[in-house]
Amino acid sequence: MTNDSNRIVFVDYIRVIACFLVMLVHASENVYAADTSGLAGNVSLLANEANRFWVAFFDGTLGRICVPLFMVVSAFLLVPVKDGMSMGQFYKKRFTRILPPMIIFMLLYTFLPLLWGQMEWEQSWNDFKMLPFNFPSMAGHLWFMYPLISLYLIIPVVSPWLEKSSAKDELLFIGLFLVSTLVPWLVRFVNAEIWGTCFWNPYFGMFYYCSGYLGYLVIAHYIRVHMDWSRAKRMKIGALCLVVGAVFTGWSFYHAGVPGQLIETPMLEWSWEFCTPNTVCSTFGAFLLFTCIERKQAPKWITTIAKLSFGMYLMHLFFLSNIAPIFVAGDQANPLIPVYLAIPCIAVLTFICCTVTSWIISKIPGSKWIIGA
Repeated sequence: MTNDSNRIVFVDYIRVIACFLVMLVHASENVYAADTSGLAGNVSLLANEANRFWVAFFDGTLGRICVPLFMVVSAFLLVPVKDGMSMGQFYKKRFTRILPPMIIFMLLYTFLPLLWGQMEWEQSWNDFKMLPFNFPSMAGHLWFMYPLISLYLIIPVVSPWLEKSSAKDELLFIGLFLVSTLVPWLVRFVNAEIWGTCFWNPYFGMFYYCSGYLGYLVIAHYIRVHMDWSRAKRMKIGALCLVVGAVFTGWSFYHAGVPGQLIETPMLEWSWEFCTPNTVCSTFGAFLLFTCIERKQAPKWITTIAKLSFGMYLMHLFFLSNIAPIFVAGDQANPLIPVYLAIPCIAVLTFICCTVTSWIISKIPGSKWIIGA
């Protein structure tokens, strides 16, 4: 899709909305993180009932579909692999687009915060030594790049099956994937070791090869190739799935949160993982609703931001980590403005800064190696 006339309009809308929701999620973390980093670590603290409700609303009810939407979009656009394209050619095309910007921003997050005193040299050096193995400590959002790389790695492998599979076959696999989304809950509330996992086999349980973002890949292909629902049906079912999944996601956080008490973040966010039934439900619903957009061309600003969204995602914590303290100022119970305004304001200002910065960078020759656009 090299020019605007070939772009898929509803996909551009998804990219813009999902990019903003990522920033909304991270803005919300500034009012329940138990340390000064601004992002939720292993332990969380809700200062009061207002923070409890609005974090559940913004971060849970609205925001949790952001990552799965990006995964579904990637699969929707790339599967099946084009005829005649080898595995090596696919990898070269995809990884030359995402790896150079990823590496550049990993280095920037490792050293740039030294300039304004956000990091000590010892931490920067430790982050640098670990770069071959994981993301820097100031760039927790880059965890997403590794599952995305994994999805790209598996696409040429599953693509031949998807080209030949029937709708019934794909629905069978999706059913197995949906069963696998129960695993995080079973591990947390039933037993830490289930379906074959144990200390000598900690990862590869019974549904391992049917789980994870591969399930979203198959869902995307099924929607694109096999789903022939009318627009009205997609709107009705999409709205129902989005509301049911999103409300449960928000409720789960609100139910687990107790203001004034330190809570282990995994227990507070027990249903916020991206491959749990509620998140799959709301993501599926949201994607169906986006497919109902029938405009032949998106507004220019939507198309422009969609093209810049990868770079905006990469850089957004630079801005958010400096904007959020202006509103929160170390006092989560009494932000500069009410919390229901503070969270979206942090996200909106971050979004604007990222848009402008990415647009300026896009005018530089070779910008694709920096922001992928």
